[in-house]
Formats: sequence, C-alpha cells, structure tokens
Amino acid sequence: MKSAWDLLADPSNLAKITPSEMGFIITSGEPGPMFQGQIITYKVSPFAGVKSNWVTEITHVLKGSYFVDEQRFGPYKMWHHEHHIYPHERGVLMKDKISYKLPMGFLGRLFHPIVVKPQLMKIFSYREKVLNEMFNQKVEASA
Repeated sequence: MKSAWDLLADPSNLAKITPSEMGFIITSGEPGPMFQGQIITYKVSPFAGVKSNWVTEITHVLKGSYFVDEQRFGPYKMWHHEHHIYPHERGVLMKDKISYKLPMGFLGRLFHPIVVKPQLMKIFSYREKVLNEMFNQKVEASA
C-alpha cells in the first residue's frame, strides 16, 4: 500500500497513469510528495489537436489515505477530485470521487454525453488497468 501511495502522491508520476495520447506534461513543481496548498500546472490534450493549460491545487492530504485536487484554471467550470486509497485483500483499492461542471451552458451539456464523459471514462479505465498491473495480485480462475 505504501508503494501505491508513494506513486499516487507524487504529481510527477501523473503521466505514468495517463494515456500517452493525451500529451500530459507537468509544467511546474519539483518531484516529491504532494502537500496541502500545492499548486500544480500542466498541459494536456484531451482531444486530438486541442491543448489545454490546467492549474490545480491540492486542497487536502491525509498521508497514506486520500488527497483532493481542485481546478483553479482549466477546461472545466468546476473540478473537484477526491482520490481515496484503501488496503484490499488482493493489494490496493483506489476510489475516485469526481464532481465537475462544464463551461458553455447548453453546449457544455450537449457535449458531455458524447465527448467529455467518454473521454473521462477512457482516462480512468486506463488508470485502473495500469494501477492493477502495478499493485494488485492477479487472480486466475480455476475450474
């Protein structure tokens, strides 16, 4: 569990758990454990050819258990992301709780089900796969 926390709590590792086609690049800060009040800036390409600057603040940290990041500037009208980590019989269980609002009113609501939500699902499915490969024991079915 400690090694999972160490990976997740260091913002410089975010690119390792983000699909490469998103072009995720941290543009501020030093590698190392996150802390409450930390500002992280990065560039990401959520859609082909569209680059976005994003600024988040780490608003809460309980070492080894959870942290929260909130957007201060970026593509969303509002973004609040809780990352919880728990011990599990096969390794580690990570639960994300995300609250967000899209900009552009009606257009944002129109694009949500056809663009934004599928992209978020893709990102978190990728993270789940990578983190399972790194930290959880494989269970083989037997007959």
